[in-house]
Amino acid sequence: MPEVDMDWPWQYNFPPFYTLQQHPETRAKQVDAWKSLILNYCEQTKTYTIDVRETENPLFNNTTINRKLDGGVITSILSELQRTGNACPIDKNKHRWEIYWHTIEEWAAIIYDFVNERGLQNTVVTLYELTQSEDNKELMFYGMHREVLIKVLRELENQRKCELILDDDVEGAKFF
Repeated sequence: MPEVDMDWPWQYNFPPFYTLQQHPETRAKQVDAWKSLILNYCEQTKTYTIDVRETENPLFNNTTINRKLDGGVITSILSELQRTGNACPIDKNKHRWEIYWHTIEEWAAIIYDFVNERGLQNTVVTLYELTQSEDNKELMFYGMHREVLIKVLRELENQRKCELILDDDVEGAKFF
């Protein structure tokens, strides 16, 4: 994997950070630090999926100090993120995970605010226009994975703020 241009927290270069600590208070702080690191990393790198089997991912593999986080520990931390709405397993074996540095509900509010600011109510906006349009390149949801975007739009649909359209001809949403 390529080098990641990121400001790593101090723990990233602290060897014991890669071994799950036994003392409950210390372990809780360690898990919180990992959760924060995962969300920050994914936001900065626009990473929407993590595969715990990718052992060379710089997020969990610090080659400078020759330390890797165990896959079982990664899965347990991602399970903690799932409890807060910041992750969801893609497969039943929990190898692949979607990561949401904003929860689905938060993303829904962000996109709906964008629609309102741009006056896009009562129009159909394609999935491509939302996440791939050069006009939206500076927006935080630019480049969002299709699967995550569909979950966000389904949330807006449940709130009766849009109608999701997934036809052969058009993939988009009509916003209200």
